[in-house]
Amino acid sequence: MTLAPLPRLIVEPLVRNALVEDLGLAGDVTSTAVIPAEHRSRVDMVARQPGVVAGLDASELAFQLVDPGIVMTRHLPDGTKVRAGDVIATIEGSSRGLLTAERTALNFLGHLSGIASVTGGIVEAIAGTKASIVCTRKTTPGLRALEKYAVRAGGGINHRFALYDAVLIKDNHVAIAGGIAEAIRRAKGGVGHMVKIEVEVDTLEQLREAMHQGVDAVLLDNMTPDQLREAVDIVGGRAITEASGRITPETAAAIAASGVDLISVGWLTHSAPTLDIGLDWKAAA
Repeated sequence: MTLAPLPRLIVEPLVRNALVEDLGLAGDVTSTAVIPAEHRSRVDMVARQPGVVAGLDASELAFQLVDPGIVMTRHLPDGTKVRAGDVIATIEGSSRGLLTAERTALNFLGHLSGIASVTGGIVEAIAGTKASIVCTRKTTPGLRALEKYAVRAGGGINHRFALYDAVLIKDNHVAIAGGIAEAIRRAKGGVGHMVKIEVEVDTLEQLREAMHQGVDAVLLDNMTPDQLREAVDIVGGRAITEASGRITPETAAAIAASGVDLISVGWLTHSAPTLDIGLDWKAAA
């Protein structure tokens, strides 16, 4: 699968806001005081630990928005597996600009690479099965597009992006509507024919009721591998099957072996640790 970059129109405002947060009204007072304005440097962006790279566009934008004269040469693209010590990119330009943008650039790159890395790990754990790993809406407010991009860089795929692009009937929808059948009936009457409908079920009885009504996908919440296998048999290919709930790299293989189509994992975006990436000064340029 080709990893399409996010449009600059989406990425730039996020990076610009992060820089404004860091620079405030006075700018980088340390670099301004310590580093001569004319000084230039060359630095390497280096992985400190193994993982998967994601977020180079945001990282590069941080440098360019501070100083358009800074040039970043990428040696490895997003989606690349790296080892500790691998040089990801070389950056050259104003020393002040490099130092001013450094933390913002690395914050984006480390965070997104962390998401790509844990996604890559769980994708590897289910290799050989038909299942795909998908993310959820459990994302950092304001960073959803970037974080879902990082999931793709790690080999996963995206669930719905937001509330507007698909119907997902969850347990509280069912409770308030008065049951699964009524919730599905209302959903079908309330959206256009291009909008897919998925319903969350906790039991096989609920699943049978949902399938009787007809839906595009079923979210099988917190089911055991044995229950998931039975659920897949009940669905019989009539809808997409998605397993969800407390899935880890250790349990993912057994869940995937049940025959489900998708495995959704919220912690990919809400709890992934940052991948340690640093800038190493090489020489004055």
